[in-house]
Amino acid sequence: MAKVPLIPIGHPRADFLDTASFEKHRAAMRALEKTLEERRAKIREGWGASYAERVHAKGKWTARERLEHLKDPGSETFEVGSFVNFERKFGKLESPAAGVITAFARIAGRWTMVIANDNTVASGSWWPLTPEKIERAQTMALRLRLPVIYLVDCSGLYLPEQSRSFPGLTGAGHIFKKNADLSAAGVPQIAGVFGDCIAGGGYMPIISDRVYMTEQAYMVIAGAALIKGAKSQHLSSLDIGGPEVHVHQSGCADVRVPDDATALAMIRADVERLGSSACDFYRHGVEAAPPREAHAELDGLFPSDHRMTYAIEEVIARLVDRGLFWELMPERGRETVVGIGRVGGLYMGFVANRQGLIDDVEQRGAKKPAGILYREGIAKLSAFSRACNDDGIPIVWLQDISGFDIGVEAERLGLLGYGSSLIYTNSTNSVPMFTVLLRKASGAGYYAMAGLPYEPIVQLSTPITRQSVMEGRTLAIAAFNTKLDDEFEILSKDPAERAAVESGMRETEARIESDMSPYKSAAQMDTDEIVKFSELRPWLVALAEMAYQSSGSRRIKNPRIWSLHDLAALTEGPA
Repeated sequence: MAKVPLIPIGHPRADFLDTASFEKHRAAMRALEKTLEERRAKIREGWGASYAERVHAKGKWTARERLEHLKDPGSETFEVGSFVNFERKFGKLESPAAGVITAFARIAGRWTMVIANDNTVASGSWWPLTPEKIERAQTMALRLRLPVIYLVDCSGLYLPEQSRSFPGLTGAGHIFKKNADLSAAGVPQIAGVFGDCIAGGGYMPIISDRVYMTEQAYMVIAGAALIKGAKSQHLSSLDIGGPEVHVHQSGCADVRVPDDATALAMIRADVERLGSSACDFYRHGVEAAPPREAHAELDGLFPSDHRMTYAIEEVIARLVDRGLFWELMPERGRETVVGIGRVGGLYMGFVANRQGLIDDVEQRGAKKPAGILYREGIAKLSAFSRACNDDGIPIVWLQDISGFDIGVEAERLGLLGYGSSLIYTNSTNSVPMFTVLLRKASGAGYYAMAGLPYEPIVQLSTPITRQSVMEGRTLAIAAFNTKLDDEFEILSKDPAERAAVESGMRETEARIESDMSPYKSAAQMDTDEIVKFSELRPWLVALAEMAYQSSGSRRIKNPRIWSLHDLAALTEGPA
């Protein structure tokens, strides 16, 4: 019973996909990934080289330079929310990444969440969605119990847009509520204050366990210009709230340091004093190992046409260590795959949608499409999700789903009830859950597979992700249904009316297709990040390590007493 029966999954690529098709898929994907890289590069520039030079002229580093010096040398950072406010205009201005960098970074061997104001974008101001992005990062850190590092260089709200970032449940003030929640949960918070910290920017570091201030830094409720206007006092912001005031008089900061480099070195030293990662303990003596089949092949496995199928088992095989996987309940709910694999040596649960045709258990001999949830599949997901939560195993949800089964038979079988059971399960799980939108994320299926409304810690999209209630063509047909016959052909014989209907349907379809873009989703925070398929495995290794890093924040059972063994014993056939 103690043994987790991991067995090989997947095959060499040539065994299931011919080279011509593989190269065709890969070429199409690389064109999309080239666009992704170009857009990432543009966002990383902030407001451009001239603004970076202004920062350097003040004797400071940019936010991205600070992050580079802070993280472990040679380690990879995993940025979230980089496309927030993408292509959104505020008058004539843009706010790349909403003017703040939020990234998982390894510091002194520990995973942390770094929140750094981009001082090349309006002096690190908070734009619409900047507070929500910061709060999302704080929530990720709270759920994973990761130390939070604030690199503060923020001149407060971007005032011309204050009405869209100041009030409301997730307005700027909610950042400080999250500061308090992290503190109450015992999650370490360390702040480096490097420059302008006005109003909310001044409040953000205060609840941190340690606050460092450079000679360039000041923290004030109101800056010198406002005080001059209100009280006719001629003072500089450093006079009002510089390190002389807050380190030596008010006690609002702890340590005064000469420059950025010193502050970052002291932050690294603080992180090193924290407890080390528990990952090695939870690996149970097993070394991390790469997948047996190269994960770099993933970008050639997915057809560019979302209506074409692929084998989800081959995707999982390129994500888990050594290509070893324990599939549970393989003969039930065949539209779904659930099971356990190691990622970076750590156990992770996987839930995925199978594509193509499967046997219809309700009508013997018949086939039905996968990529849809039926009664057995929904029950299987609920049981597996509950068991993983009970055993303390993090879950990765690999979505490629068109929705729930519909029709008379679906209602007779009670899919609404089974769906509500799954919703309850995923809503109340305390175990870390991570969602990857591989391709389609449609309708209620997106919800059922732990989509963002069900609060996975991180949700990733790919360059081919499509989030929607329904496809553009289907929605256009529904919108113009009264103008169409049973074969979806236009009823009218009048040329002008026919042309108007055709034009309206094309416009509707085009608008919906545009709305389904992963960049649109990421811009309005409907997904956390867009990643290349070749980046999925490194992302999952990092997330697995984050999920297991903290000890004592949740119960992780040893594999001998997993309830998953009981589930397997009750559903597997005779030995």
